[in-house]
Amino acid sequence: MLKSLSMAFLLMVGLTGCAYNSVFVNYPSQIAPYKQQLSSDIPTANINELADNISGNDGLLYAQEAGRIMQVSGDFERSKTYYQQAISAYQAFDDKAIISASKIGSGASSLLLNDNAIPYRGPGYERIMVHQYQALNYLFSGDAQGALVEVRRSNELQSIEQARYQKSQKSVQNMANGTIDAQMAQLGQSAGSVTSSFLNAYSYYITGLLHELANEPNDAFIDYRKAAQITPENRYLQQDLVRLAKQLAMPQFDEFQQRWGDAVMPTAGQGQVVFIVERSFVPEKQSITVPFPINGNIQSASLATYQPQRQLTTASLIQGLGDNLEAQNIANIDALAINALKEDLPAALFRQAARIYAKYELNQSVQSGSRRANNQVDAGALVMQIFNVISEQADRRSWLTLPRQAQIAKQFIDAGDYDIRLNNSQNVKFEVKPSRTTLIWAIETGNRTRFYSIII
Repeated sequence: MLKSLSMAFLLMVGLTGCAYNSVFVNYPSQIAPYKQQLSSDIPTANINELADNISGNDGLLYAQEAGRIMQVSGDFERSKTYYQQAISAYQAFDDKAIISASKIGSGASSLLLNDNAIPYRGPGYERIMVHQYQALNYLFSGDAQGALVEVRRSNELQSIEQARYQKSQKSVQNMANGTIDAQMAQLGQSAGSVTSSFLNAYSYYITGLLHELANEPNDAFIDYRKAAQITPENRYLQQDLVRLAKQLAMPQFDEFQQRWGDAVMPTAGQGQVVFIVERSFVPEKQSITVPFPINGNIQSASLATYQPQRQLTTASLIQGLGDNLEAQNIANIDALAINALKEDLPAALFRQAARIYAKYELNQSVQSGSRRANNQVDAGALVMQIFNVISEQADRRSWLTLPRQAQIAKQFIDAGDYDIRLNNSQNVKFEVKPSRTTLIWAIETGNRTRFYSIII
């Protein structure tokens, strides 16, 4: 009994350090101050405090958050450094030949604590977006070739993550649980037409754009078409496909022209302006209670979910280009996050069932040992109850500084200087040069919108 009780006590006390930040303190509350700062004039005020946690259990996640915060603030070089730390962490997870003592320890502790004790690996869509955002870091730092390397890796990962998901699902059987069944149905409804977490039209679009800017139209066409298969209603993708099919004399041109109209081609003296608009923040995971019957008793556990979300359907209005442009949706990042959780729920339910049973057995052992020692059962039972309550935390970790939605717009316009406004933002000046592309990246965080532009 003393051994079991000591184990519970040590797990409660020993895992409260920075290496296990999210075991007892939910992750959304940790990152909330940083999200608030992104709506202020000093978005990186406490970035060093966040970066100090990169060496801990949730280090990959903190590296992603730090990289994104620096990127939103316009410090692309520091953002590169943090994203590279995240990429290195993902690569370490891929190395199946190395089983460290820390991994063994985290597996044992997670059996009695919660999934937050498992080192954060990150769902596939987050890993894909790390490379996509790293590509944008390289691009806005003037390294187009480095950007191409990163987007090619993001494309490769979409296929890898799809194969990994299909393989993992074969090893997970459904477990009857009414609460989880209801959550699965709700999550599916919230995700709408998006049916997976690893097929990201936003990443394919950025890849296609970079290929086109690198004068690789065939590769650009392939990636634009992949993006259009995921987001078929986006008229800018449709126009890109018609234009490239005509430029490359492809047999699909007649079909595309019939479906989407004539190709819009630049005239002499015109340049191209491309807008990428990112809106708001992805939602936070919430906690739900799931009942488990054990030997006639009902035990409760906590699992993560997403509450129903009001979909963002409003197009962003871009004023100041003569004919006003509407930026159209290219990806709902919140739907990718919802699908990632939906895909993981069966496995999470199995882990939670094993955890509940292990805690139940530990509790029975404590009470049985107390009776054999002719001691009061209440003391041991009280410690176990406290341990169970404190340790019962849903895994609410996810990359929370990601945008909720990404939109795009594109137009050929006469060369010159322009003064534009996006929705209700401040006016922004930019230049368009003949036969060149001006890329404008607008990032909306709360009540602030930041603009970054580059001529390629």
